[in-house]
Amino acid sequence: MAEIFRERIVDTGRVPLFAFFTAFIVVFLLTRVIVRLIRARPRGPLRNVEPGGLHIHHMVFGVVLMLVGGVAGIALPDARGWAPVAAAAVFGAGAALTLDEFALILHLSDVYWTEQGRQSVDAVLVAVAMTGLLLLGLHPVGAEGLGGDAAVSRSALVAGYAASLAFDLLLAVITLLKGKVWTGLIGLFLPVLLVVGALRVARPGSPWARRRYAPGSRRYLRAVRREERLRRPLVRAKIRMEELIAGRPGAPR
Repeated sequence: MAEIFRERIVDTGRVPLFAFFTAFIVVFLLTRVIVRLIRARPRGPLRNVEPGGLHIHHMVFGVVLMLVGGVAGIALPDARGWAPVAAAAVFGAGAALTLDEFALILHLSDVYWTEQGRQSVDAVLVAVAMTGLLLLGLHPVGAEGLGGDAAVSRSALVAGYAASLAFDLLLAVITLLKGKVWTGLIGLFLPVLLVVGALRVARPGSPWARRRYAPGSRRYLRAVRREERLRRPLVRAKIRMEELIAGRPGAPR
């Protein structure tokens, strides 16, 4: 295991990214444990931070940590050793605290324990998935840069690269317009998923379906059947997983 870690993380220069990833997950899980304990026992030893009656959301501490970690990482661009690793870990902790209240930022309202609050968990899962793919050595579309044979002219390389990038981004936009957010985001790292997402039928209610699928049409009915047969069981499984990790919206029991 140590040898694999050295080959995949240390030798590839991904230790700061690994520190960010680890701190992000650990702080998010600890935060959810603490807020669930506070929710279950408001008069217990763990309580909300309310100096002078002002409730301070943990997102505030997250923003501060992100500033500290981000500025430290910028101020020490050529630093070696544990300094950039520590800065990345601090930034990851701050990002976890901030994204855990993503729904509050989005709605400008305290929706933490409502159905809308699930959007915070979705944002965290997206961040974990994207960072995990980066740790595995995958790069988003367009991040690979120009390579190829030296015998090929620079202009031909640029033209081919630009065409490939434009095509991949077009597929990503189509996939997202079809309501397939996860497929579109992960497809930025695995372009074959963009092809599948762009070719398959759109989700009912997506911008693509509303504009191109007339109610009652063959494509609309296919979209509805696919949603009921495949998508809804996956959504229910995702919700159960989110509730296991983050708690169930609504009044505490």
